[in-house]
Amino acid sequence: MTDDDGPPRLTRLTFHGPLSDARATALVRRLAATRPRTVLDIGCGWGELLLRLLEAAPGARGVGVDVNGEDLARGRRNAGARGLTDRVVFAEESALGTGRGPADLVLCLGASQALSTAASPVAEALRELRRLVAEDGRVVLGEGFWERPPAPDELARMWPEASAGDHCDLGTLLDLAVEAGFRPEWTETASREEWEEFESAYQADSEVWLARHPEHPSAAALRDRLDRHRAQWMAYRGVLGLAYLTLVPVAR
Repeated sequence: MTDDDGPPRLTRLTFHGPLSDARATALVRRLAATRPRTVLDIGCGWGELLLRLLEAAPGARGVGVDVNGEDLARGRRNAGARGLTDRVVFAEESALGTGRGPADLVLCLGASQALSTAASPVAEALRELRRLVAEDGRVVLGEGFWERPPAPDELARMWPEASAGDHCDLGTLLDLAVEAGFRPEWTETASREEWEEFESAYQADSEVWLARHPEHPSAAALRDRLDRHRAQWMAYRGVLGLAYLTLVPVAR
């Protein structure tokens, strides 16, 4: 693809979410210490955290599941560059009702909607994660929560049909995890800096391309999309949080 064909896609992002390299490094260190043999990544995208875990746990094998073929192809290229091709599978398929588990370590970062068709999927997703994790394993759930109750005017400027019921507060999220059969080993939340790096990097390739190609036939539609997303971000900035919960299944 040439520069005139359109902007590159998400090349500024290392992770598809507000996750810093420092937090990812600490997370991988803690998880690798549990010596997982199998890792399942739900809604993996290009599976950067999955690949880092496989590097840190040489005996482990991994599966990443997603429906975005372009992201999965990026994951396969990255796996090849790191010598991990024979230890990881990137599967283009739905995770609904998946039979890929149980796994020693299950990742679900910003992808609870991949496990449930409910309008607010987190409770059902947690029950599915309990099904998919091995009895002595770990789940890492990356899930949105309200830092504070959103005001009506803020909701009106967020994603289409946003409602206060789309998320709960952090305490309620932890309660839902306990109800689903987990104990929270580690609770951490994305910082303002992580959000700003993610949201900026999410748009950066397209913003730079648009500045250089303002008269391109696709420029108007791209401009509308970028401006709309930026306005949504400004509406949920400081209101929407993201929790990273490391969960231990309660013995049955």
